[in-house]
Amino acid sequence: MKHPKRAIMREIRTRRPRYPGRELEELEALTWPEEVIRVGDCMTRPAVTIPWDALTGVAWKLMRARKIRHLPVLDDKGSLVGIVTDRDLRQVIFDPVIQEQLGNLSRALNLLTIREVMTWGVVTAHPLTEIRRAARIMREQRIGALPVVEDNKVVGILTETDVIQTFLDVLGEGIISKPSRWGFGLGPRP
Repeated sequence: MKHPKRAIMREIRTRRPRYPGRELEELEALTWPEEVIRVGDCMTRPAVTIPWDALTGVAWKLMRARKIRHLPVLDDKGSLVGIVTDRDLRQVIFDPVIQEQLGNLSRALNLLTIREVMTWGVVTAHPLTEIRRAARIMREQRIGALPVVEDNKVVGILTETDVIQTFLDVLGEGIISKPSRWGFGLGPRP
């Protein structure tokens, strides 16, 4: 009986690259683009914010009018204290106490202030944070937006849409048109 290792041809077992010089191109693909993309380059600015003493109905109308899902919440001094999302507002609507008053939805939404429904422990980013690090935080924490804070003031917001748009912009600059740089080249190269 043959040993399984012996059944593999010697040229396949070797670690020599089939296309010499390709390692540099693969390394270049891993480090491309050369310039680091920062959160400040791709965030939405200015961020639409809401005061913490506003009513939930105001936040709901603002989100619908602006077609957004996240609102950074500011205190009386203009400092970031939390974030309210469309999910937070949906949970308020489906609260049993509120459902008793669903006959008049606008009245039900005006019972609570933002302070009572917002998420207090908000994760933030700085404009100089690398976009890869911000995207990793968003994925690991399972959040859809990062308020961008500089000198204790909200200067913008980085959303999932901003990250995807940045990804598309980077791909549009030519890396996708050169699949060999990713190591997907098929057959011998010219």
